Amino acid sequence: MDTTTVPESATGGRRHRHPWRAVSALTGALLLAGVSAVVGCRVADADGVTPVPQALAFLPWLLVPGGAGLALAALGRWRTGMVWGVAVLAVTGWYTQPYGDATTRPRGAVLAEFTVLTSNTEFGWATDDLIATVRREQPDLVFVQECSLRCADALADRVPKADYPYRDVVREDGSAGSAILSRFPLRPGQRIPSVMAMPGAVVTIGGRDVRVQLAHPSPPLPGDDGKWHQEMGRVREFAKSAKGMPVILAGDFNASQDHALFRSVLDAGALHDSARLTGHARTWSWPADRTTPLRTQIDHVLVSGDFKATSSRFLTLRGTDHRALLVGLTLYGG
Repeated sequence: MDTTTVPESATGGRRHRHPWRAVSALTGALLLAGVSAVVGCRVADADGVTPVPQALAFLPWLLVPGGAGLALAALGRWRTGMVWGVAVLAVTGWYTQPYGDATTRPRGAVLAEFTVLTSNTEFGWATDDLIATVRREQPDLVFVQECSLRCADALADRVPKADYPYRDVVREDGSAGSAILSRFPLRPGQRIPSVMAMPGAVVTIGGRDVRVQLAHPSPPLPGDDGKWHQEMGRVREFAKSAKGMPVILAGDFNASQDHALFRSVLDAGALHDSARLTGHARTWSWPADRTTPLRTQIDHVLVSGDFKATSSRFLTLRGTDHRALLVGLTLYGG
């Protein structure tokens, strides 16, 4: 039995080795090297550069090539590779656990119970289903990303002002437009500079002022992730500046819990992911318009410790590649 620790074809060993075993070990090494590079960035709390940010979005799926690498190492009788593969799977599995606290501990009396809906309508194509969802679910706060001019006009014409008298709508075409609709008194606040509009406001809920902010940083496009780094950094700075106040930060973050930049937003603002708080940390939100097992959660409703998240549901809307997220919240204070 061959007990060498590395493929002899790579080391020039003297003993004969079946060619298919050498190929198996080499292929396993390549798979394990790729997975190790991505998981290594996760361990180092860094997002790296293309293709690492894109791969991190699907971190749990790295168990598949990691497992294949281990199997190929075993098939090639490469003991070092087998140890490497077990280590890669163990570390990857560890980091698939939900990030952040499982609960919040707000103080004081209950001030209000309400619901929040966030939806990326993909250039406004899902506007009809969004309006139908708003009518059916009757959320108290609505965050809309990629609200095109058609979307903005439809919200103005078909969502009664009596239901949502307070609004902050950024009228831009394509993916640049955004909107916040509220049943609660709303004062527009400072926007986060970005390619796609990220409006903010102060909303009075149960007699208490709450900072609300729509998030929609640019995506980490392959070879062009610099804008994503920059705009996620600005979202983090907002979270840091609002720390200590009641905060709701919602939208399409183009980032999952496996991205260091997203975790830095949570940590900088002492924020909590509502999906995590309600047991849906790994429920996917994107992509919703195609049949693929590679899916991830990049749409979030983040809240400060003044809230308890009581429920969360991901809703399918026709016309968009994102599922909407509906969250039940309770605000406390005294």
